[in-house]
Amino acid sequence: MVNPSEPESFGAEPNGPVDLKRIEQAVGEILLAVGEDPQREGLKATPQRVARMYAELLAGMRQDPREHLHSIFHEKYDEIVLLRDIPFYSICEHHLMPFIGKAHVAYLPDGQVLGVSKLARLVDCFARRLQVQERLTDQIADFLMKNLQPTGVAVVLEASHSCMTIRGVKKPGAVMVTSSLRGIFKRDPRSRAEVLTLMHADRG
Repeated sequence: MVNPSEPESFGAEPNGPVDLKRIEQAVGEILLAVGEDPQREGLKATPQRVARMYAELLAGMRQDPREHLHSIFHEKYDEIVLLRDIPFYSICEHHLMPFIGKAHVAYLPDGQVLGVSKLARLVDCFARRLQVQERLTDQIADFLMKNLQPTGVAVVLEASHSCMTIRGVKKPGAVMVTSSLRGIFKRDPRSRAEVLTLMHADRG
């Protein structure tokens, strides 16, 4: 859970608009540094394309995830709510390379349920930042636990990291799995087993 004495790590970031021109200049320097000619036909517009790409891939840095809480409904439903196989992509902050995978997000309501599409939007909001997978998993779980106040939350992410599949150790096909369990799913072994079984049911 989030320590109330520490600043929330999942709120809106205090960043202004992306400085596209600064990114373009930096990309131009990278092209020169690797021995390329930024003025040749195929590269002339590359700095602008890369700048727009980063603005898109890191859009979550300028979004407040709380904007996705408008679709909270009061219901007496008290069984597990699970959205599986939510596709996501994020940028690893260590090498600025993408990691791509699926998120499985579950919670046990305590009088409130969230519109199903908002679970996917929350994953996107946190994923579209400079990230590490462990922190991303925790941010989604902590945000839901704090703002939806359910009995429990379980988040599992499965992702392939290009920083280890196409460089470095070069192990294509390797999948990293992280989990964050909160509330009853962390305390109670039977509840934990139930939600994890649901997440992986019918997968052969």
